[in-house]
Amino acid sequence: MPGYGTDRRGHSPRRGIAHEPGRGVPRFPPRLCLSYRVSLYTRVMTKAISVRLDEDVQRALATLEAAGISRSDAIRKAILDAASVAKRHAALRREVAALERDEMDREEMRSVATMMEALRAPE
Repeated sequence: MPGYGTDRRGHSPRRGIAHEPGRGVPRFPPRLCLSYRVSLYTRVMTKAISVRLDEDVQRALATLEAAGISRSDAIRKAILDAASVAKRHAALRREVAALERDEMDREEMRSVATMMEALRAPE
C-alpha cells in the first residue's frame, strides 16, 4: 500500500525506493519535492534584464510583436544573433592575423599584385 510521499506503486519520487509501512515518513514528501523543483527551475531559467529602447527599436519590436513574436523571444533571438556575429568576427580576425604572419602567402600576394600591375592597360 502506498504511503505518504510515494506513488501508487509505493516508490519514493526522489529515490525510486519503495516506502515500507511503519518506517516513518519518507524522506522527501511530494510537497517539498514540488516546491524544491519549482524554485530550482525558476532560479535556473529566469534572469530578468532591463533594456532601454529608443524609438527605432520600439518600432522594430512592435513589428515583430505584430508578426506574433513575443518580446522575450525577439530579445533572446537578437542577443543570440549578436553573439553569433561577434564569434564570426573574432574567427575572421584570427584568420587575418594568421595570414599576416604567413610569409609565403604574403610573397604570393606581392607577386600576384606585380603580375596584375603588368597586365593593366597603360593610361
